[in-house]
Amino acid sequence: MSAELKQKIQNLKGRLISLRSIFEVDHKRERLQELEQLTLAPAFWDNQENAQKVQREQGGIQNIVEEWDASQAELEEAELLLEMGMAEGDEETLTEVGQALDALIERVETVELECMFTGEHDASNAMITIHAGAGGTEAQDWVSILLRMYLRWAEAKKFPTEILDLLPGDEAGVKGVTIMVTGHNAYGLLRSEMGIHRLVRISPFDASGRRHTSFASVFIFPELDDSIQVDINDKDLRIDTYRASGAGGQHVNKTSSAIRITHLPTGIVVQCQNERSQHRNKDTAMKMLKARLYEKEREAQKEQHQDIAGEKKEIAWGSQIRSYVMQPYRLIKDHRTNFEVGNVDSTLDGNLDPFIKAYLLWQR
Repeated sequence: MSAELKQKIQNLKGRLISLRSIFEVDHKRERLQELEQLTLAPAFWDNQENAQKVQREQGGIQNIVEEWDASQAELEEAELLLEMGMAEGDEETLTEVGQALDALIERVETVELECMFTGEHDASNAMITIHAGAGGTEAQDWVSILLRMYLRWAEAKKFPTEILDLLPGDEAGVKGVTIMVTGHNAYGLLRSEMGIHRLVRISPFDASGRRHTSFASVFIFPELDDSIQVDINDKDLRIDTYRASGAGGQHVNKTSSAIRITHLPTGIVVQCQNERSQHRNKDTAMKMLKARLYEKEREAQKEQHQDIAGEKKEIAWGSQIRSYVMQPYRLIKDHRTNFEVGNVDSTLDGNLDPFIKAYLLWQR
């Protein structure tokens, strides 16, 4: 047991040394001091926009440095406990060291993921839009399964979620849905999900029990902060109001509080019906539109360099990024990274982290 624990400690030391280099921890400490001096300047808050930008940078760097320091301290403590346990032949202490190292490995893996969030908006909140594709009722049911999967994933991460818009299916499931996921690095984590998702299973809607293939598209957009300017001409917008179709009480059912905004030059349509106030629904819809337009422009620039992160393809066969096969065997495979798991239920219950990590490593 002690030999195994020694090996774990050596492995963790190597990973922390690597992280120190990747994160440039010493350089970040110097940068923190520089930012601290900026915040102490008498005129610092005169420019609110710049002050918020400095604070965001300061918070991000501080998180990385503190995580690395805490991991290093825990490793040193575990190594000291191991030496004591071995010297005294104390099995209880060795067991305690093993548990501490397992917890530390999880912490280090979390820190390793942090180094992969290098995008401009990776730290932002995320908006997930899911649309049913080929497959009719089957595809609409597939959307509801994916919605549950992402909500369960966010719940496990303790990321608050809010359904901004939901269009129920004709017979079952959901035709389309948009949700907001709020949390640090929500967009950086969820951008791995952008693309077409394919489901193969015995249809619960087919009396003959035949196997069906269904598709759904998932698009991920960062929530933009006020420092990002997206110019939208009011003349380019068509704004429609309608009665919300979801739950919400008598007020929602009797007034046209839901908002649909069409951006005429691009054909992008966004809608929001989760709020009772038409004004608040319009504000949320405009935020969604800005995120969609910003992402569209970013994708156009990436296409010019043949480096697009998530291609918009037909929601049908041959364009999927991931397949969820439940019949005739059980397997989920990501076609970009070739990462696969046989525990389909665990993934559909929200255990997406293995796929997210594999994607981030593959992209890096």
